[in-house]
Parts: sequence; structure tokens; C-alpha cells
Amino acid sequence: MARLQCISTSYWCVNVKSNLFRPPFPLPISSRRLTLLRPTSLFSRRLSASLAMDDSKSGPIKEMPLGLDAATEEEYASQSKLLQEFSSISNIDKAWIFKSDGGIGSQAMFSISQANLLANKRRKCIISAHISQETKGTVSFQWAPFPVEMTGVSTIVPSPSGSKLLVLRNPENESPSKFEIWGSSQLEKEFHIPQSVHGPVYTDGWFEGVSWNSDETLIAYVAEEPSPSKPTFNDLGYKKGGSTDKDCGSWKGQGDWEEDWGETYGGKRQPALFVININSGEVQAVKGIEKSLSVGQVVWAPSTKGACQYLVFVGWSSDTRKLGIKYCYNRPCALYAVRAPLFKSEASGLELKDGSNEDMPIVNLTQHISSAFFPRFSPDGNFLVFLSARSSVDSGAHCATESLHRIDWPTDVKLWPSAKIVDVIPVVMCADDGCFPGLYFSSVLSDPWLPDGCTMIISSIWGSSQVILSVNVLSGEVLRISPADSNFSWDVLTLDGNNIVAVSSSPVDVPQIKYGCIVEKANKAAAWSWLDVSSSKFKSSEKVKSLLSSLQFSIMKIPVKDVSDGLTKGASKPFEAIFVSSNSKESDACNPLIVILHGGPHSVLISSFSKSLAFLSSIGYNLLIVNYRGSLGFGEEALQSLPGKVGSQDVNDVLTAIDHVIDKGLASPSKITVLGGSHGGFLTTHLIGQAPDKFVAAAVRNPVCNIALMVGTTDIPDWCYVEAFGIKGKYSFTEAPPAEQLTLFHSKSPISHLSKVKTPILFLLGAQDLRVPVSNGLQYARALKEKGGVVKVIVFPNDAHGIERPQSDFESFLNIGVWFRKYCK
Repeated sequence: MARLQCISTSYWCVNVKSNLFRPPFPLPISSRRLTLLRPTSLFSRRLSASLAMDDSKSGPIKEMPLGLDAATEEEYASQSKLLQEFSSISNIDKAWIFKSDGGIGSQAMFSISQANLLANKRRKCIISAHISQETKGTVSFQWAPFPVEMTGVSTIVPSPSGSKLLVLRNPENESPSKFEIWGSSQLEKEFHIPQSVHGPVYTDGWFEGVSWNSDETLIAYVAEEPSPSKPTFNDLGYKKGGSTDKDCGSWKGQGDWEEDWGETYGGKRQPALFVININSGEVQAVKGIEKSLSVGQVVWAPSTKGACQYLVFVGWSSDTRKLGIKYCYNRPCALYAVRAPLFKSEASGLELKDGSNEDMPIVNLTQHISSAFFPRFSPDGNFLVFLSARSSVDSGAHCATESLHRIDWPTDVKLWPSAKIVDVIPVVMCADDGCFPGLYFSSVLSDPWLPDGCTMIISSIWGSSQVILSVNVLSGEVLRISPADSNFSWDVLTLDGNNIVAVSSSPVDVPQIKYGCIVEKANKAAAWSWLDVSSSKFKSSEKVKSLLSSLQFSIMKIPVKDVSDGLTKGASKPFEAIFVSSNSKESDACNPLIVILHGGPHSVLISSFSKSLAFLSSIGYNLLIVNYRGSLGFGEEALQSLPGKVGSQDVNDVLTAIDHVIDKGLASPSKITVLGGSHGGFLTTHLIGQAPDKFVAAAVRNPVCNIALMVGTTDIPDWCYVEAFGIKGKYSFTEAPPAEQLTLFHSKSPISHLSKVKTPILFLLGAQDLRVPVSNGLQYARALKEKGGVVKVIVFPNDAHGIERPQSDFESFLNIGVWFRKYCK
């Protein structure tokens, strides 16, 4: 039996007003063997070379890597070293606050991550700090000296009191899922849940739901259903009764094909609801949920002593086909309540105050609204708040302006189905200049409440930035509490009583921790003061710091060109673009410009730090990041102006933005490149066809080049209809489009302009992409090459739509930098 190795940082002590600092839990680590890896690609050879002495002047001349010449290889060598420095910057992912043992200040635990290029994974770490406010207007974070890597950990979830910590480890094969329950100084329980009970636990941020009950004896969570039984065969044919997995004289067949939820969920089984008793390790599946319902985001309903406990969760129905759900908020969903399973330790002496011993059927709590997710109960249990994407569901747009709702929670179970839904924040159609544009957020804290019990703290998109909002869910009052005079983007990490721990960054500033405090003014109106955190642990190398200090950014408002009478007020308002440039101009010549285009199209690129884009800025490019009409953060009217007009309105907005910076003398017409992924790739390939003399080079990641081809192969064929036809496309969607629809799809596609293309173009494609299958990009690339175009294609065999695996992301942006340099000299 192996010994469990842990690190306790109690010896890393800081005396803060006689309060001994130590993290709330010891941190489990895994013993590791140092292994010399054999490099298998160009950039891994560069990584290995950086760890060894330079012996480039000795030895025989080696064969040039495929696709490179001597000049390009030198560019690779130079740029890859800098890209490595950007890649090594840590992300600040999550944070938790715990009460200090001595009652003075708070303990904080931060989850950070970093690309591990050699292992081709993200390295997850935990670092702790003690927070104290020594004087008014200052805050002190006393950090542990080093972060500790959490090897093999899928997620960690503290209990409500902060006295226990769940550490969950999902298997990478057919091994059991591991549940570890940690106390303040040791591992208290460990349970291995075999695949026969359920598969890996969902930790994807969408179906994901891991929730402790109030007395911290039960944990509800979402995991893959156990694998269904499959037919068994041997040398005599079909074997009745099956066989064990270890029977070498037989093999398992495939059985019936099962639908999944598309991109990133390929091969994953149906998400189902389970509860584990942390005293006994017993696991029970929650009964009463229909097989057609995929579940997620589970929370415990407020409980009454002596009565059964209930769970509230989100359910997505899939009676027919499961359409892709990643980034698609237009999938109808509802909140449901169901009775939690009873365990033997609870059953004795339990009074069933809410009815009989029979199982209570599942209750749909939101049957009168087409979308409901992210359920959160108030601290006193008096109301349930949830988010809705009904604008997306009702229009068919994959993402749109959201709304916030409240249910005053009845204590009588029988009243749940008829509970009234109160609108807290409605969908904002068109905001006045400088005013709240509507809700746009993709996550919410598990405990988002200030001590008053009715104010939520959330992060939301506001134009081209992300801001922090306070929302009074009783009055509906919405306040922007991150600095209104800042173009930086802000994200709330956790709450420390009445205070906020947040992260702030910009395109030219790496993420930094900020601490928000309420300041009472003379007129009694609360304001927020944001304090810098002392001795920040989150830094970049001196070289990166120097390069970023030479850059600046601004958010531009771009007037809409040729406003027609048919446009709504919101669609006629200026859209925005983020412009990143050098802050010191050595000559009258402008740096080459890269036009950056987001996907979606109903997405947004915000003014936060991006390592990849900061790298491109640092090698001598200005960036024009265009949030064309249809982007999130500008109101529903502007967003809904785009469906039915893709390939024209969005293309014209981008060309207008380019002309805007040219007219201001910020860009040279002869040195413009363009980069986009997904729908951004759709725009990129449209632009080089519709404006063939405008761009000297282009690069695309998994682009939509031919909607007529995509509609029969993608996990979201309904997207093709809505974006090509507008809202009416939602009602004409079919799996077998007739010829006239295919003709319109082709006419809306970049491939219809292929004959005019002159621009050299780089394709970066993920072979496992279910959203825009690799055939889409390859068809366009082959057709362009057939007519003599300059094309380079790199396919990443194990990547999906996002091309997010560390090595693939590294290689793709390295190639983008080299490709643009080649044509911008």
C-alpha cells in the first residue's frame, strides 16, 4: 500500500497580529518519477534545447523539418522562445475564502493553472494566503511561499462551513472515480466508485454540479451513467449472458449508437444525478428522473429538520436528436426538484412531513419559461434565483441577452409547481449610452451573496469589457461596482464577507488580484474602493514585463456605415473595437495590423489579458479586435440584427473598422492581415474574397467556409439555418435541406467568393472538431490551392473546435506569428 504524500505549509509562517498563518487544508500531491522525454515535434525540440547547452555549431547538418526553409526556421527559433515566456504565465481560475483559526482576517485558497507543454496538459496548482486589513484603505495578503501542484485532481469543492474539502479525481481509463474527504490536517475518508456505479464525474462547468448538503453528510453530483450492457461474441458467434471483462476468449460488440451533446462531449455518456454519503461511502442514483432528461448544476433545496431532503437541478430534454450544447444557450432547459435518496443512517426516525412513503414525482419549477439555469438559493432559503437564456431559445441565436428571475420558495412541497416566477432583470433591448446593456455571463459563484442575503455579486459583459455588478434580487437594482473609469476587464473570484476578491487585467496588463471594499459616503450611497494586493504572486518574466510596458490599448467606438431606415435603434448605434498598439512611435510608419475576429457570431472579445494576442502584439503588430454588431454586451437589438445577414453586415462592419483606423493614421493600407476562428474564420475567408486587395496575409482556426457542407456534418445544423435565414430559420430547420436551401447556404458562404481570393492563407484545423468538421476547411484549402492560391494547412489530430491542447495552441500561434511576418516584411 502506497503512502499518501501531502504538504502542509504550517511551517511557512507569518505572524499577523499574533495570528499564525496556515492554509485550511494540507495539499495532497502525487509522487512523480523524473523521465527524459524524447522530443516528437519542432516546438518540443525547442523546449528540450532550452534545457541543454547550445551545441548548434557541432554535429552533422540535419534534415530541415517539413514545411520549413532556413529563414523560416530562424523565425521559428526566435519567436518560439518568446511565446514560451508568454505561455508560462499563470491563469487565476478560482478562489475560496475560509475563516481564520484565530478569528483575525481570512484564509484564501487560489486555484491557478499553467500550460505544461511537454506533458500537453494544463498544470493545476493551489496557493494559499492570509488576508488582513491592517489600516483603513489597505489590505495585506501574506502568501505561502510556493504553489503546490494538484496532480490528477479534477475539481475541489469546500463544504459550506469550510471544515471539509472534497478532492475529486476522475479516471483516465476504466478505473474508479476517487472521492477524498479532507479535514484541516489529514485525509479523513477516501472512496473509490467503480464504473459499474457511474462513469467520470462531470467537471465541465456546464453539466457540472457538485453540492454539499447543509449538515455536510451528503454530496450530490453529476456523473456519466454506467456503460450499458453490450453484446458479447466468441469463436462460436454470439454469447448469451455476456462475459466478464477479463474473459480473453470473447470480445464486446458495439451495440446501438447513442446520441451525445456534440462538441467536447463526443463519447461521453448521459449526465445523471447521484448522491454519496461521506460517512459510509454509499452511492445512490437519484430516482424518478426520465431517461430523456440530461441533468446538471445540482444544488440542495433548503431543508427542514425531520423531513426529506430535496435537490434542485437543471434538466435538458432530448426526446429526438441532441444538438450541440457547448456555447449554445438556445437549448431549452428547466429547473426541476426531486427527492434526494434516503440512506439507512437517515431513514430511522424520519418523519415524512411532506406526504407518504411513496416516491414523489419530479417537479418542473419553471414550466412557463423556456430556459432556466444556474439555480442559487438565498442564504436564508427564502427564495431561489436563476438565470434564463429565453432570448436565445425563442430566437434561435446560440447566445443572446440573458435575464434574471426569482422564485419565492414555498415551504410546502405541494406549492412548488405553482410558485410564481418574478422577473428581477429583464432582457435589455437597447440601452442608453453608458447605461447597463443587459446581462451576459457564463458562470456564477456557488455562493454569490453579500451578508445582507439579497445582493448578488456577478461578472457580466458590458460592451467590450467585463465588469462586476451588484444585483439586489428583491428590488432589481443593478449597480456597476468595478471602476467605471477603467477599460480593464474584471472578474469576481470569491467573496470575503462584505468584501470582494477579484481579478483585473487588460490586453497589455497581466491578471492581478484586487480587493473590493464598500465605502459609505456622506449621502449614504455605497461606493466601492478597489485596493491593490501587496506582494502579488502573479507576475510575468522581466522580458514580458518590458515588452508589455511598451504597449497601450483603447476601446474605439465605430459609427455604423450606411444606416438604413429598417434598422432598429440598437442596431444603428456604434459598435466597438479594441485597438492595441505601441506607445512609442519611432517613425511615421505604422506597425503591421492584425485584424482579430471572434467566433460565434454571438460572442465577444473583451479587454482582458490574452497570452496569445499579447505575444502577437509583442512581436511588432498592432491589433484591431472588432466586436461587430451581433456581439454580446451591446443589447438585444444590436445582437438580433445579424442573423440572416451573416457574410454582409458583419463583413461590412469589419471593413468599416479597418477604414476607421486607416483614416486616423493608425494603420497602413499595405500592411493589413486578418485572423479569425470559427465564425471569425467565416469572416476572414469572406473578407479575403470580398476585399481581395485589402489583406497581405490571413490565418484561420477551424473556419466555416461552406455552410452548405457544414449543415449535414455539424453538431449544430440549426445554427446554419438561423444565421443564414434569420429567426425564421429556426422554424424551417430540417435534417434534410432541399436544394433551394442548400443554394442559399452556398451563396452566404465564403466559398462562393473563392475565385477572387489573392491572399496567402494559413489553415489551423482540429481533426476531432464536431462543430465545424475538418472537411469544411480542407475543402476550401484544396479548392484555393487548385486555382493557384498560396495555402498552408496544419491539422492537429487530437484537437477539437477550440484547438486548446497546450502543444496545439502553442504551435498554432507560433505559426501565425511566423506566417504574418513572412508577408509583412
